[in-house]
Amino acid sequence: MMKTIGGVLGGAAALSLATGLVAPSAAVATGTTYDIDSASSPTVVVNKHRPLDPRTYVPKPLSRIQAERMRSDAAAAYQKMARAAKADGVNIVAVSGYRSYDTQAGLYDSYVRQYGQETADTIAARPGHSEHQTGLAMDVGNASGVCALQDCFADTPVGAWVAEHAGEYGFIIRYPDGEDNQAVTGYAYEPWHIRYVGHDLVRDMQEAALVDPEVDTMEEFFGLEPAPDYRP
Repeated sequence: MMKTIGGVLGGAAALSLATGLVAPSAAVATGTTYDIDSASSPTVVVNKHRPLDPRTYVPKPLSRIQAERMRSDAAAAYQKMARAAKADGVNIVAVSGYRSYDTQAGLYDSYVRQYGQETADTIAARPGHSEHQTGLAMDVGNASGVCALQDCFADTPVGAWVAEHAGEYGFIIRYPDGEDNQAVTGYAYEPWHIRYVGHDLVRDMQEAALVDPEVDTMEEFFGLEPAPDYRP
């Protein structure tokens, strides 16, 4: 899969096309290509139109973070971030990290039973479509539990610290605020849901946002179609 930069498909881009990598389509020529398709890639894009392949993918190796787990590279970055936050007097709590296909299926089914499928699809991914299954995502919270998994989390000590500093450790807030963003990602604002993508992609997304402030999701950065709903 390949997107062009500025409408020009150069030599590096042609190589990317041949190797299945993708360059950003934002109006910034970064000179970097990313693998957004392989389940094991730290820059894989997973959404309602882009399930993991295979859908039962299991990341390895996994590392323990408190009572949760993440893929080892993401876990190392998370632990470094948590130590930096603690030095600033902020205690980041790991709430929910890696979830297997079966675990996600159980969670999704429970939401369907409680709220119906239409609402469930706005608050939980179907199995095989969840970032948590990649081992690269973590829901974080405050030690007090205040505003856990709620929009007001953004105004808590951990929420504010993560919003300001997560990028320094290779993380993004995957589901940013705004109805326009929900129409792209398929999910409402989740200031607690951080996703490891690596320092290079964080840098390139930040630079793209300077050129076009509307580019604040992975879908927009890579020129992917919006994925507000699952395909029939």
